[in-house]
Amino acid sequence: MDYTLLWIPATLIAAAAQTARNAMQRSLTESLGTVGATQVRFLFGLPFAILFLAGVLVFTGESLPGPGATFAGFVLLGSLSQIGATALMLAAMRARSFSVVTAYVKTEPVQVAIFGLIFLGDPLSFGLAVAIVIGTSGVIAMSHQPGSLTGGGMQPVLLGLAAGALFGLSATGFRGAVLTLDGGSFLVRASTTLVWGLAIQSLVLGAYLGMFDRSGLVKSFRLWRSSARAGFMGALASQFWFIGFALTSAANVRTLALVEVIMAQIVSRRIFSQNVTRKELAGMAAILVGVGVLLLVSAPG
Repeated sequence: MDYTLLWIPATLIAAAAQTARNAMQRSLTESLGTVGATQVRFLFGLPFAILFLAGVLVFTGESLPGPGATFAGFVLLGSLSQIGATALMLAAMRARSFSVVTAYVKTEPVQVAIFGLIFLGDPLSFGLAVAIVIGTSGVIAMSHQPGSLTGGGMQPVLLGLAAGALFGLSATGFRGAVLTLDGGSFLVRASTTLVWGLAIQSLVLGAYLGMFDRSGLVKSFRLWRSSARAGFMGALASQFWFIGFALTSAANVRTLALVEVIMAQIVSRRIFSQNVTRKELAGMAAILVGVGVLLLVSAPG
């Protein structure tokens, strides 16, 4: 069976699940704090990831692939980079609005393309470059406010760009881990990598909270129903991100993932009943054009 274009629905499902997870995590922030709400996606997502892997192994009849040193290095890079990216993004948001920081962080597809080319040899075609530029420009147009991108000093700008770079390294690391895992179909390799990644992240953030914010960790267990829902959606999103990484370059996946910005706008408008501005509509249109170019150049033949 030809799975060439399966990365497209996988990425769209991942983007939708991540939008839902973000909304759930946002509601938990008030009760658990920023770090406590962040660790929910890892600690409470890990059991679901293990269930996903068990289901895939039963479905495919394959055995669990054995990790090597290269795999361990890539998955460690992906896991720690994702934690660092989240921390930098939250630090930038303390000094600048969510929408403006989004513009910095969503330079990620540009950086993913560069990292993928350097570390994995993923090709960067002219069509993909055009799609990245158009889509990223759409995000910046949606997020930009006059004077906001440079007003208030350079620290939030640098933090946001650094967050985007680390998110790019994370995507590259996880794709590298999926590709270097010894044996197994793309489903098994993606699911195995997810379990390893979430296990590392759960240990790191669990240890941090145990030392510096034990009350936040305890509260997350007290609110286990809400935490479990957010963890499930986080694990579901990551499962499909990793399936996408197993089938195509991280640059393709993260460029198509810009539709998440549109999904987030729709959710925000439904919740807060706010009108969409012309600037935001223009930005959405640019993202859709960029995605259209990406799908056109990715089509077989």
